[in-house]
Amino acid sequence: MNNTSAIELRNVTRQFLSPDGKALTALRDFSMTVARGEFAAVVGPTGCGKSTTLNLVTGLFKPSAGEVRVMGEPVNGIDRRIGFVFQTDALFPWRNVIDNVVAGPIFRGMAKAHAYAEARDWLARVGLSKFEKLHPHQLSGGMRKRAALAQTFINKPEILLMDEPFSALDVQTRAVMHTELLKLWSENRASVVFVTHDLEEAIALADKVYVLTAGPATVKSVYDIKLPRPRNVADIRYDKNFIDISKQIWNDLKSEVQEAQARQTRAA
Repeated sequence: MNNTSAIELRNVTRQFLSPDGKALTALRDFSMTVARGEFAAVVGPTGCGKSTTLNLVTGLFKPSAGEVRVMGEPVNGIDRRIGFVFQTDALFPWRNVIDNVVAGPIFRGMAKAHAYAEARDWLARVGLSKFEKLHPHQLSGGMRKRAALAQTFINKPEILLMDEPFSALDVQTRAVMHTELLKLWSENRASVVFVTHDLEEAIALADKVYVLTAGPATVKSVYDIKLPRPRNVADIRYDKNFIDISKQIWNDLKSEVQEAQARQTRAA
């Protein structure tokens, strides 16, 4: 068995140049490790650099200092083993549902007939078999997210990066999508980094929760979530252990949120 971590960020700093030429630091001395098959969630104040972390893993950004490794190797460009689910849908509006889902496998060289057979299987898994000929604008928000999950999981990612994927959904639909995501993840066992502003969402889904400081972000603390799996996301929020963990992490996160808000007030 290969014990190499799926993702490692070692003492990473990431700086940008502002339009007026000033150096802005998004991450500073940032370290994070995600084991193979582990579901990690990242929470922190708005604008602290959570999404920057994902872009470093994908290879879209390079660290200004430190090292980023995927499956034990330094990140060097875009890695096909990585899937990405965005906050906004990445569906092509001019394609119907099934044509969106087959786009990735066909681009990667899969035979067309095989790709469509795989796509129909994934659409069945996410409950969209009857809607494969519809276009994205004809779907509800939850249905578009289901299509996006099928579009991602059909490529069998070993690493799944998710940037607030359910933030635009209503509470009821989010609960359904949480359950759907955990079901697909339990079958696939990709290593997941899930960025969210919703602390309860992070705890309900993850094995481990990283709390980031107000920007420039570094890891303030890491919590192992000892809630049993499989999890019923709709009910687990009422579990005493869940409530206790939420209070503990919020006490840690609250001061960072307050600091970020204070900075915004001073800058206004």
